[in-house]
Amino acid sequence: MAETARILERGYRAYEGERGGVAAAVRTTAKHSIQRSLGLKRTIWQKILPALSIGLVYIPAIVFVGITAMAGRFNINADFGPTYVEYYGFVNAAILVFTAFVAPEVLCTDRRSGMLGLYLASPLNRNTYLLAKTLGVMIILSIVTIGPVLLVLIGKTILGAGPDGFDGWLLTFGRILLGGLGISALYASLSLAISSLTSRRAVASAAIVIVLIASAAAVGSLLSAGGATNLQAFDFFSLPFQLVYTIYGKRWPTTDYEPLASWLVIVANVWWTLLFAGVTWWRYRKLTVTK
Repeated sequence: MAETARILERGYRAYEGERGGVAAAVRTTAKHSIQRSLGLKRTIWQKILPALSIGLVYIPAIVFVGITAMAGRFNINADFGPTYVEYYGFVNAAILVFTAFVAPEVLCTDRRSGMLGLYLASPLNRNTYLLAKTLGVMIILSIVTIGPVLLVLIGKTILGAGPDGFDGWLLTFGRILLGGLGISALYASLSLAISSLTSRRAVASAAIVIVLIASAAAVGSLLSAGGATNLQAFDFFSLPFQLVYTIYGKRWPTTDYEPLASWLVIVANVWWTLLFAGVTWWRYRKLTVTK
C-alpha cells in the first residue's frame, strides 16, 4: 500500500472553464430566483403556498374551458363565463397572495442570509443584480397574470369558440400579453420596493398585502364620500386591472362613480411602476454590503 501512495498538491487553482460574463450571471440569478420562489429543489413544505396560489388562479380557467367543451351536449351557450378581460375578477385575490410572497422570497432572503455580498462579488453589480431579480419576479408573476387567460384563449380556440378570424385571434393574444405584463410590472415594482425596506420576509409580505388592500379601501371610502374620481389612481390593487380594461377598450365596471380616463390609467400605471422601481434602486444604492 505504501508503494502506491501519492501526495497530491492541494491549493487554489483559478477557474479554467468558459466565462459567461454579466449576461450569463443575470440569467442564472433570474433562474435561481424563479426556482426559489416556486419552491423548486426545496422541501415539500416550501412548494405548498406557490402551488396553492397558482392552482387557485388556473382552476377557474380549466372549469370555463371544460364548460365550453360540454356546451353542445348540455345546451349551454359556448360563450358562457367571463370574457378574457373579466377573468381577472375571479382571480385577483389569488394574484395578490402570490405577489405577497414572491418578492420577499427573492430579495429579503439574500440580505438576511448574507448571499447579497456573494452576488456582488460576482460579475453582477447592484444594478444588474436588481435587473436579474426584477426579471425573475416579472416572469413568476406572469405565470398567474398571463397563463390562465392564455389557457382560456387556447382552449376556446381548439373548441371553435375563440375569436373570429386570425386577426381577431392575434389581437386578443396581444391584449392578453400586454395586460398581463401591465399587472406584473406594477405589482412587481411595488412588492420589490417594499421588500427592499426590510430583511424579514414575513414583514414584507404582510406590508404588501396591507398596502394593496388599504389603498383600495381608502380610495373606495373617499369616493363614496364624494371624493374626486382621480383618487382611483392611488388604488394600487385595482389600478393595474383598470389598465387591462383600457387595453381591451372596455369600460371599468363601476356604477357608483366614473372610471378614470384611459390616458390617466396608463400614466398612473407607468408613474407608480417607475416610482417604486426608483425606491428599490435608491435603497440598494445606499445599502451597506459586506463582500
